[in-house]
Amino acid sequence: MNDAPLVMVPFDAPLPLERLRVPESLDGRVGSNRASSEVVCQLTASNDLEAVQAWLAEFHDSPQTLRNYRKEAERLLLWAVIERGKPLSSLSREDCLQYEIFLSDPQPQERWCGTKAPRFSPRWRPFLGPLSPASRKLALLIVNSLFSYLVKAGYLAGNPLALARRRVRGHSPTTQVQRFLEHDQWQALLATIADLPSDTERDRQYRARTNYLVALLYLLGPRVSEVADHTMGSFIRIRDRWWWHVIGKGRKEARVPVNQDMLNALSTYRRFYGLPPLPTPDDATPLVLNLKGTAGIGDNMIYRIIKDLVARAATRLEIDDPYQAEKLRRASTHWFRHTSITHQADAGIDLRHLQRNARHARLDTTGLYLHAEEKEWHESMEQHRLDK
Repeated sequence: MNDAPLVMVPFDAPLPLERLRVPESLDGRVGSNRASSEVVCQLTASNDLEAVQAWLAEFHDSPQTLRNYRKEAERLLLWAVIERGKPLSSLSREDCLQYEIFLSDPQPQERWCGTKAPRFSPRWRPFLGPLSPASRKLALLIVNSLFSYLVKAGYLAGNPLALARRRVRGHSPTTQVQRFLEHDQWQALLATIADLPSDTERDRQYRARTNYLVALLYLLGPRVSEVADHTMGSFIRIRDRWWWHVIGKGRKEARVPVNQDMLNALSTYRRFYGLPPLPTPDDATPLVLNLKGTAGIGDNMIYRIIKDLVARAATRLEIDDPYQAEKLRRASTHWFRHTSITHQADAGIDLRHLQRNARHARLDTTGLYLHAEEKEWHESMEQHRLDK
């Protein structure tokens, strides 16, 4: 690969990253968006192609993700050099707007579009044709992830896509996930749990189970059937880190990180019933027990517990915020999964980690949980005042 001939710009046709050699003037070593020399870069990359390859190497353990991410990074880098005549590390916000237009109609078509062909075939092209609205959105999500990574690594000074107000073309705004608890609703729920009575043994059993169940639903984001169907042996330790090994929808197996809050909740719950703080791999104890601790509970009982809890929390909010109280009253167990993923997105968890936590097959599904742009958009309208 190192012996491949240098390809000069303009290209007769775009080439896959493996064969691409870009002249120094366009390779990004002096890109206008490169971080200043005062910033310590965490990458050894000296140019854009090497920086992109460093980002792609992060996905070596996920072949499908790697292919999807390589495709979008490749398209952007080739477009920047060929169509804009500038390095990827010199792209501006205006360039990104032009790139979004380009994705909807890659021109000239003979240069950019073709039929399916092996990557080293002369017939290979980056596109099969124009991208659909959903595919364009996914492409920009991936490119945004690339830029964010390079900024965090100290390679780029800023992310030109961070200024974008994302638009969901061809879809109603209601397709974005709405069935989740706002942060103030969540705090009302936690306050309700803290105020649960503990006078009798039954009260203490109910309180212990509710604390633990809410931690499960919020920190792991499971489906209710997964909670009912798994045992405590599904918590496993690998290299001193705890994971939840889950068999989910379609019998697909996955692992979800178990953070310290979840581990504490699990240990507290197990101690309450006289069990060792942490389970062993062959622990057949149901994931959630009945109040007496003698058997597991089903998804219907889990649903009823949550409905009772949100009704209590809604009553708590009723006087100060009846609108929020009514929304909270409608919440069900699946809302907790949506809440978990949404709050993770709000906390800034990396998009690729968010997708794996949610166990989404498609990145654009995860994208429906990103609400940060809505907040910024709405806050910007505070500048539009009657008295101005």
